[in-house]
Amino acid sequence: MRRLPKPLLLALALLLTATGCGLAAPGGGDTEPKVTILGPWTDVQEEQFTDVLDGLGIPYTYQGTAATREVLLAEVQAGNPPDIAILPGVGELVEYAEEDRLQPLTGLYDEKEYGRPWLPEARGLGRHLWVPLKVDLKSIVWFRKGETPPAGPAPLGDWCLAMGDDGSSGWPGSDWIEDLLLQQAGPVLYARWATGELAWTAPHVVRAWRTWAGLLAQGSAARREAVLTGDHRGEEDGHGLLFGAGGCSLEHQGSFARVLYGDRGDRADFVDSARLLPGGPHTVKAHEVSADFAALFGKGDRARALLSRLTSERAQAQWAREGGVFSANSAVTPRTGAVAAKVGRRLTDQRVPLCLDASDVMPAAVRDAFYEAVLLTVAHPDEPVLPRLRDIQTVQNEQPATTPRLTGVCGRPQ
Repeated sequence: MRRLPKPLLLALALLLTATGCGLAAPGGGDTEPKVTILGPWTDVQEEQFTDVLDGLGIPYTYQGTAATREVLLAEVQAGNPPDIAILPGVGELVEYAEEDRLQPLTGLYDEKEYGRPWLPEARGLGRHLWVPLKVDLKSIVWFRKGETPPAGPAPLGDWCLAMGDDGSSGWPGSDWIEDLLLQQAGPVLYARWATGELAWTAPHVVRAWRTWAGLLAQGSAARREAVLTGDHRGEEDGHGLLFGAGGCSLEHQGSFARVLYGDRGDRADFVDSARLLPGGPHTVKAHEVSADFAALFGKGDRARALLSRLTSERAQAQWAREGGVFSANSAVTPRTGAVAAKVGRRLTDQRVPLCLDASDVMPAAVRDAFYEAVLLTVAHPDEPVLPRLRDIQTVQNEQPATTPRLTGVCGRPQ
């Protein structure tokens, strides 16, 4: 497991006590032990999540932060991990599992209620080490209702773009490259690339990267600077990028974007991304999806019981109904509402494969190199992409040969 520099550890220690790192601790008495939970949801999403937790009957303390990966690493290194950690992907969870830090979830949920790609496995490790609590659709483009998106690829000026994030800047650009590769090459090659079997310098990867760089090259230096420094959530207390002041009309963003749009979310609609991506229009070969996976670090019975109740059909249905989220649990009835129903249909359409976000299944070091190369491409889209891809491949080659590789990252929903 990689080490954090001391200044960053200090910064993260301060982060744990900052108001931006929400701490929710409902009743149960001062002497009654509480299950500790680390998760990615803050503000409104934290309130919705803790509403679900409140109904499970087990005292808990919830810590919400956008920097879940960094905070968890600091807490593990300090010898005080949470009982339950929720991460946006399984790449790092594989590393924790390899260090024998995760407790098996056997018997805590019904595996038959989940199909691929929601329960990826790592060769050489035990099964049932993580379970998705919330999922999102990513191969979509948002637009404002009443406006008609173009029938084919859109120019750079139409796109809402920003790479900034509290946790890992650059990931919005990785979504573009992943979706391009998925629609250009299909799910088989995509899965091989995501799990390290297909080289970063392979023709299909190079083509996707060059396609995205070509779109960025349409902009001025000032536009590229704005994309690099801008926050993907838009202005603070605003309505996301789509309803911000930038004048853009299309946003390649996951189904969670409606939360960013706030009270204007009902004025947004989406189409499949394939027809609008540069280099197209493409046919829809698969849908990229993401998930927030829960893993059990604590050995206590209370933590096991809470996670079991949280993954139950009842709790998942409540969260979907009241929080507007989507569940990977096939027993949960899809949400109602026109836009939600469209997302639900794509998440359950057995004709179209689903593929997990590639960067979320990569080892942490490879993922970080991916994000760095994204930012460099935004800054200098006219420069050759091959040297950057070779740099990522070097990082991938440096991963231990014994590092378990994930399987089942693409599949058709059941």
